[in-house]
Amino acid sequence: MMKKNLKPGPKPFLPFSAEIEQFIKAIYSKLSEKDRRAYAAIEALKLPRGGKAYIVELLGCSRNTLLRGIAELNDPAMVVKDRIRKKGAGRKPIIETVENIDEVFLKVIDDHIAGDPMNEKIRWTNLSRKKIAAKMKEAGINISVTVVKKLLKKHGFKKRKALKSMPIGTSKNRNEQFEKITQLKEQYFKDGNPVVSMDTKKKNF
Repeated sequence: MMKKNLKPGPKPFLPFSAEIEQFIKAIYSKLSEKDRRAYAAIEALKLPRGGKAYIVELLGCSRNTLLRGIAELNDPAMVVKDRIRKKGAGRKPIIETVENIDEVFLKVIDDHIAGDPMNEKIRWTNLSRKKIAAKMKEAGINISVTVVKKLLKKHGFKKRKALKSMPIGTSKNRNEQFEKITQLKEQYFKDGNPVVSMDTKKKNF
């Protein structure tokens, strides 16, 4: 009796071993949102019918996320145009979340501001970013020097550049001079006297 020629049917679905499953989940957890979609799609496309549902359950992602990942693999242009997160998503910067950060910042540097007598729009501070961050922390706002840089830029502070061609020397007591001026300023305010700040520029001949 001759055997009938059976046509090969669909490949049976076999889940990965527990070891491979743990490996896949470990890799998946380390990826960005966009790369997770792509990785889930690649693993799902390796499997026969039923593989998509298996990957969704294994990785804990939604079916829509998986289908989007497959679509992006088929159309790479979608990945180039897309963002890892939608516009407006993610944590907002501290400059936008702390209500009085600008007020505290300006108060911290108030006694350490100078400017260009030839251009009132140009001003700078003799405090370093690290020092400003430390003073902000003392005032109750803990920020990094990167945030300090953004605050300086936001309020129009420029990096001071040496424009003079002739050296005028330096003073080792310069910081003490600023501290003394601050003390006198506070005392004058307490006594009800006006305080006028002036900046001068000596011309070189």
